[in-house]
Amino acid sequence: MKIAVLLSGGVDSSVALKLLKDQGHDLKAFYLKIWLEDELSFLGKCPWQEDLGYVEKICKQLDVEFQVIPMQKEYWNSVISYAINEVKHGRTPSPDLFCNQQIKFGAFFDKIDSSFDKVATGHYAQVDPAFAQGSPLRSSSFGGQTFEALAKEVGGFPFGEKDGKFLLKKAKDKFKDQTYFLSLLNQKQLSRAMFPIGNLLKSEVRELANKFDLPTKQRKDSQGICFLGKIKYDEFLKHHLGIKKGDLIEIETGKVVGEHEGFWYYTIGQRKGIGLSGGPWYVVDKDTEKNIIYISKNYFSAEKSRDTFKVTKFNWISGERSEKKDLEVKLRHGEYLYKCSLSFETQDLGIVQLDKRDQGIAPGQFAVFYDGDICLGCGVIV
Repeated sequence: MKIAVLLSGGVDSSVALKLLKDQGHDLKAFYLKIWLEDELSFLGKCPWQEDLGYVEKICKQLDVEFQVIPMQKEYWNSVISYAINEVKHGRTPSPDLFCNQQIKFGAFFDKIDSSFDKVATGHYAQVDPAFAQGSPLRSSSFGGQTFEALAKEVGGFPFGEKDGKFLLKKAKDKFKDQTYFLSLLNQKQLSRAMFPIGNLLKSEVRELANKFDLPTKQRKDSQGICFLGKIKYDEFLKHHLGIKKGDLIEIETGKVVGEHEGFWYYTIGQRKGIGLSGGPWYVVDKDTEKNIIYISKNYFSAEKSRDTFKVTKFNWISGERSEKKDLEVKLRHGEYLYKCSLSFETQDLGIVQLDKRDQGIAPGQFAVFYDGDICLGCGVIV
């Protein structure tokens, strides 16, 4: 197949490129430049140049053509403006979901021509089945038979196909699994997505990088929010939202115990950055109209934890709402899943009941739903 491979300069996308190269695909690598020099020059040297240096070395070693695609404007309009607006209104944003939906599998599609069968990344996720409706593999020959003829012979669609839909499936490495960040994708986007390392453990990816002697074999994993993970997030917020001093109030007593510089620097469940002695202190609530942050030392007491919340703005990857009541849900990226029930007050307002309590449920965060290993989609916590 003809595949566009998105490289970040990290070990994961490097191994993905090498695997695809060894499989004989027609490849072209792309690096998306999203760093905003003008907007973020106050934060110092641009970190994207180091990433690009690794991309150049990898492509030279593997003899793969590569191209830098400027996407600062698109990234600002789709991701940064969303994050700032959410924080400004007291909600907790999830920029990574929008980066994947709007940029990597969105605006980037418009930058390349339709001759590319797939767009491959180094995400830890899997697309199942590979032979769903619209896949270029359906036009392939299997032992002299077409896909449709083979399907008819065996009495149905082989290879695990489900109603001609592409399914987003958890990675083999459950700790590194990134389906949470891909849960805003739709069928059209998923039909072109390819995740070559989704069936590997992170340790196996590292082993392959060493085996292939890739330039990124010793490079540490990046952390944080898209490129914002490379800068101090509070400084970024201060640049755009400034300082607005308000009270830190102990929720049990109503006593003012300190001062903060703006509610937008805090999210529910936060412990670091409160700056008070005698803790640990935790953020348990905030009043955005009065600019008040409520904190507590007794964060894990039963009355402060919640097991029920409402969700709206659903994205169902299959295109159809899940009618199954008993599911699993992730409230944040990571390995941990809650068992839950999902019911609906209206077409786009759901009620989630967890099997356990969670202290960090915050408006604006995404709840991502699963049926076994299949990621069904997501909704925004309200």
